[in-house]
Amino acid sequence: MVVESESGAARCGVLHVDMDAFFAAVEVRRRPELRGRPVIVGGLGPRGVVASASYPARRFGVRSAMPVGEARRRCAPLVCVPPDYAAYRAASHAVMEIFRAVTPLVEPLSLDEAFLDVRGAVRLFGEPARIAADIRARVADELGLTCSVGVAPTKFVAKVASARAKPDGVLVVPAGRVLDFLHPLPVRALWGVGERAAQALRRHGLHRVGDLAAAPPALLRQAVGRAAAAHLAELARGRDPRPVTPERAGRSVSAETTFDTDIGGDAAVHRVLLDLARRVGERLRAGGHAGRTVAIKVRLPDFTTLSRSRTLPYPTDVGREIYTAAVDLWGALRAGGRPPVHRVRLLGVRVEGLVTAADAARQPELGAAVHGWAEAERAADAVSARFGRSVVSPASLLPRGGETSAENPYSPSVVPLSDRSSPS
Repeated sequence: MVVESESGAARCGVLHVDMDAFFAAVEVRRRPELRGRPVIVGGLGPRGVVASASYPARRFGVRSAMPVGEARRRCAPLVCVPPDYAAYRAASHAVMEIFRAVTPLVEPLSLDEAFLDVRGAVRLFGEPARIAADIRARVADELGLTCSVGVAPTKFVAKVASARAKPDGVLVVPAGRVLDFLHPLPVRALWGVGERAAQALRRHGLHRVGDLAAAPPALLRQAVGRAAAAHLAELARGRDPRPVTPERAGRSVSAETTFDTDIGGDAAVHRVLLDLARRVGERLRAGGHAGRTVAIKVRLPDFTTLSRSRTLPYPTDVGREIYTAAVDLWGALRAGGRPPVHRVRLLGVRVEGLVTAADAARQPELGAAVHGWAEAERAADAVSARFGRSVVSPASLLPRGGETSAENPYSPSVVPLSDRSSPS
């Protein structure tokens, strides 16, 4: 554990908590025989991508977003586990509940990280460094997982600090030492600086954050453009006025899949869009959100990526409505696509413009059965939560059984419990 503290550290009231190798850690937790072994979570097919890598795997150079084939070449003893997002969401919920037991000011960024404003909790729980240590202890003791925590006066500095504390550590950056901490770091440490921006900055002699903080504004604008220059100059000086915003809805909810073999034909694409729409609907309902804009993403065999979107009259969290919009978008893409779309490598469905589901007003439509579909899908959610996701599925996605009506491919079916395989 790395701790840097001084008197007055209570002014550093922002925490960034980042779970360590979260998906892989959840898998190791439920399969203890994998502890200490190089484990990745990712797709098992030839086009699979690493979603999470354990620290033993990272010692071989395996990283997130790396093709699984490359990961296997780098690490012969690699254990590859397919993702179980339901398990990761459940673990994330438990983690966030620990955070909210300390402060109501929790801003989740994803399943495995969040900002916390703990300034109002100091009187109850002690200075922020103590709160960070207590959170780590609770996550380890109650959930069997580890996390790293950055403690600082601002969100940006706290996020940089948590990255420097990994794995399983705490780093406190007091208000009076922010610039001492930031300025020796490489420019890639700044939020929003990717490899291309870093190369542009380095070409202008800007290698460290301190170089950027001292650079003339004209030089920064020449390197990265006017808007980015102003933003990076503020970060390089440790300035970040954004507050921790609790329960911030994500910008979108999405699901996508890359095929081991390119697929073609409307029937095959519609089947995939159906599964993706169902998954997006489930995630929206689980998060208490609805969205008004439906988008599809289509990647062709030559890696050309196309997208189309449609804004609905009202926000929705209903998989059937998402599917209907996605199929219409696919049809429009096929009809007027440039380049022409014959076969696809990847498909994705996304819902944007999120609002809290309770605030999502909808105008009843004559002859529409929206209410019935919404109730059916919520009933399916309840069954899945109790017996597992494989119990309830649209009929056309069942691995066996009869044909599904072309007019209603979304008809939900329930697999009898007696037909399910025994749990392994």
